[in-house]
Amino acid sequence: VQLQASGGGLVQTGGSLRLSCAASGRTFSGYTVAWFRQATGKEREFVAALRWTNSNPFYADSVKGRFTISRDNAKSTLYLQMNSLQPEDTAVYYCTMTRNIILSNLRVPSAYDFWGRGTLVTVSS
Repeated sequence: VQLQASGGGLVQTGGSLRLSCAASGRTFSGYTVAWFRQATGKEREFVAALRWTNSNPFYADSVKGRFTISRDNAKSTLYLQMNSLQPEDTAVYYCTMTRNIILSNLRVPSAYDFWGRGTLVTVSS
């Protein structure tokens, strides 16, 4: 499986971006999909996830109310709509997916099997 994230860029504080992640080699069917991010000098952190078995999304507290995760299973594409961006949102954003994951591991990077290369989001103050 190859995941290709896109849509990153430079945006001013308060602006919006929409990230996309296209999967090739395998469909999203049956997979939990998620976004993580990693700022320079920091560990990779959970942003949002969507389980296959439940349409309710999960968000990090830091992005709740500002970011929206969605998926188009027919296109095997994952999205992250980011609004009201802040400088602390600056990071490389990664999309990821896994078939078997328990609820308590949704925020754990090592629980995911496939990762994209990431797309850089820079929010200027």
